Amino acid sequence: MSEKKAVILLSGGLDSATVVAMAKAEGYSCYSMSFDYGQRHRAELQAAERVAKQLGVVEHKVIGLNLNGIGGSALTDSSIAVPESPTEGIPSTYVPARNTVFLALALGWAEVLEAREIFIGVNAVDYSGYPDCRPEFVDAFERMANLATRAGVEGQGFTIRAPLQQMSKGEIIETGMRLGVDYALTVSCYQADDDGRACGKCDSCRLRAAGFIAAGVPDATRYF
Repeated sequence: MSEKKAVILLSGGLDSATVVAMAKAEGYSCYSMSFDYGQRHRAELQAAERVAKQLGVVEHKVIGLNLNGIGGSALTDSSIAVPESPTEGIPSTYVPARNTVFLALALGWAEVLEAREIFIGVNAVDYSGYPDCRPEFVDAFERMANLATRAGVEGQGFTIRAPLQQMSKGEIIETGMRLGVDYALTVSCYQADDDGRACGKCDSCRLRAAGFIAAGVPDATRYF
């Protein structure tokens, strides 16, 4: 029987680490992909490497991009402040086209690997209102993937898996703990320092901290 492979988008944060563990628990040989896209919180890349090693992925690939070349986000443009209190509407930490670009590159690697599943850790419950985290986006990308690839045209289609889509942050952490994720290795903060220490103020930090409280688990985050 052929190996069951999956490509998994791994940012180095809490959610994507949990997704790797979930895919592994389903029996997939996991191939993780991260992006050095000009983000201010580059410490997440070291976190992704740590998580990939801890969870035993087959191969971890880091792709260089230049999304800071177009700017438009507090995560890629240092002149835009990261909000440290809740805001109305889509926040300035939204990165234009980020998940579209990331999934497109994961799709290319999946086709090369002959992997049929692509996992992404987007969430529609405890999240910041990003349009590319919605179920409608995931479904639309899957349809596009099967139209745009040789594998899809030849009947070897792809499935985009978003297993965290309807889970709360607390439920995500509970799941990861059962599957052996070491959350001390992860970095979620939008303005983490070079050592991966978190600000404790940004939207991502607030959601993460609330998740540990909801799960009844000690917060593994290091703060500066």
